[in-house]
Amino acid sequence: MTEAVSWIAVDWGTTHLRAYAMSEVNVVLAEAQSTDGMAALQTGEFETALIALISEWLPNSGRILVLACGMVGARQGWVEATYRTVPCSLSSGLDLTRVTTQDDRLEVRILPGICQTNPADVMRGEETQIAGLLAEQGDGITTVCLPGTHSKWASLNKGYIQSFSTFMTGELFALLSTQSILCHSVTTDDWDEHAFLLAVSEGVEQPDMLLSSSFRIRAQSLLGETAEATARARLSGLLIGSELAGAKDYWSQQSVALIGDTALSALYEKALDALDVETQIYDPKDMTVAGLRQQAQHLINPEE
Repeated sequence: MTEAVSWIAVDWGTTHLRAYAMSEVNVVLAEAQSTDGMAALQTGEFETALIALISEWLPNSGRILVLACGMVGARQGWVEATYRTVPCSLSSGLDLTRVTTQDDRLEVRILPGICQTNPADVMRGEETQIAGLLAEQGDGITTVCLPGTHSKWASLNKGYIQSFSTFMTGELFALLSTQSILCHSVTTDDWDEHAFLLAVSEGVEQPDMLLSSSFRIRAQSLLGETAEATARARLSGLLIGSELAGAKDYWSQQSVALIGDTALSALYEKALDALDVETQIYDPKDMTVAGLRQQAQHLINPEE
């Protein structure tokens, strides 16, 4: 790497640590990742894990800014970072948590998460992706969905997050498909698109029947009424449909920006398209870097 590293952007989640060497003009010079996510580390191991990943980017003398977001700031993380309470701005460079390090080359700061008191909800990491989206696309976006293990829906207004809701859709799919009786039916990665869309419609229209409809997947399998490819698609459709029923106030009469894994976001895109909702998919890595870049700008050039 010939160009000097000006600062380092870090996306530190539950299962992965991702870092980006940034230039003086905020261009990504290099990137690296490891499986040293928050859940894999004990207290006292975070600095070692970080240095192991970014050692080649550290200066020979002086300090370098390391700006981190995500679960690294959780109660079980490196240092518990603060929360901003909605409604709140996503572009402020305030409320960052300083981390005391053994290596004097590091100036580590962790971005705050976002919290909501009524109803209670929290997010760490997703708010940086939303901030990146607004930085890249402008503050005209009003609804964002971040599909994932814990899907997030957020309502925005002129750069402020007004409210949000979390749905444990991805986690429930993993648990039901691998650790419940449904594991005997969800046995293949094959996919039935028609069954998925039918299940989405069922989930949206009858979310109160989710528990019964889920067991019916097993019954239909035992009775030989469905192909193996149908079970996985149907379970996914029922769960996503139930989520969409709960999130109707967010997507009703709105276009939705989707930030998430390409394959998963495509499922949400198809489900929302069936409800006549316009969507646009954005890459989560790009949005995270854009969000961290915006926050760094407040620190490096606070008057701009």
